Amino acid sequence: MSSSAYKDGEDWLTVCLKYLLFVFNSLFWVGGAGVLGVGVWTVVEKSQFLSLLASSAFAISAYILILAGGLVVLTGFLGCCAVIREQRSCLSTYFFCLLLIFLIELVAGVLAYVYYQRLSQELKEHLKQTMTDNYAQPGKEAITLAVDKLQQDFKCCGSDSYQDWTSSTYISSKSAGGRLVPDSCCKSVTPDCGSRDHPSNIYKVEGGCITKLEQFLADHLLIIGAVGIGVACLQLAGAILTAYFIFLLYKEEEEDMAAL
Repeated sequence: MSSSAYKDGEDWLTVCLKYLLFVFNSLFWVGGAGVLGVGVWTVVEKSQFLSLLASSAFAISAYILILAGGLVVLTGFLGCCAVIREQRSCLSTYFFCLLLIFLIELVAGVLAYVYYQRLSQELKEHLKQTMTDNYAQPGKEAITLAVDKLQQDFKCCGSDSYQDWTSSTYISSKSAGGRLVPDSCCKSVTPDCGSRDHPSNIYKVEGGCITKLEQFLADHLLIIGAVGIGVACLQLAGAILTAYFIFLLYKEEEEDMAAL
């Protein structure tokens, strides 16, 4: 093969790789928007339950995804500019940004997976105590709202069963007004409806709220982990393509200098 034919082949490869990187950047933006969306959705829509958790790993995973998603959107613009201008310095910056985001999202995915393994044990150890000791207590308004929303949204009463409330600080106090369970346990919430614990009046779900909350959080942790690791793999592929593109540009520059 002649040197001109070899150079033409390399030029063709560079052009193909350039367009391939444009396609990757489109996927990169879509993936970044997905990561950012999942993170914001988890924090905004599901944050009310975070006060019931002893560990902050769930929230940390979501915040890491928000950080990574924001970086992905910004880095996508840098990638397009770098590919268009074919500047090795810009491409190198883009390459290192991809590696950084890859590591951030990998951490979020792994953290979500590790917490997923510990979730059941943590809820069993802490949820009942958190609910019975802190419900309707001064300075614990966030937990009170979270418990009320938990019991109404998941149609349950108590951590393991409605009988958990018999030993709670709130039910034992005068402020309960003779209630047997909080009003949020009722199928139709009305003032003082918690004074009756008959099955026709309150939710008596087998397994209590703990099984419902565990399934809810487990599903969301799987989403966080899958999105984080999935997009991280996409970015690793992009980093490899970018590194090869930088290599081709470097070779072209050397050949042009040698020709002079």
